[in-house]
Amino acid sequence: MGSILSSKVQEDGKITYEVVIDRDEALQLKGNLDGIHVISEKAAETKSRISLRGKNDATKYFLIPREFREDIKKSKEVTCQKIDTSAKSVYIFYVDKIKI
Repeated sequence: MGSILSSKVQEDGKITYEVVIDRDEALQLKGNLDGIHVISEKAAETKSRISLRGKNDATKYFLIPREFREDIKKSKEVTCQKIDTSAKSVYIFYVDKIKI
């Protein structure tokens, strides 16, 4: 889990953050330095559930909360990323709003 050490507002209105993260998290970036999103688990306020279906509950679904469903239509391609920490697994789904 990382932390923001400092922040500075630039003249163009963007904010520069200095962050520190664990080595394992840095490795999960796979060398990518662009297209980075900063998220905080404390900002996640909407509750959801996992639904189990099929024989022996073999199929698991992450349920999308009702308040997030309005902009989602059927999409054939969704990418997913799993970030593992010592205490939690974070699943991030990327849905391209332009292609749907």
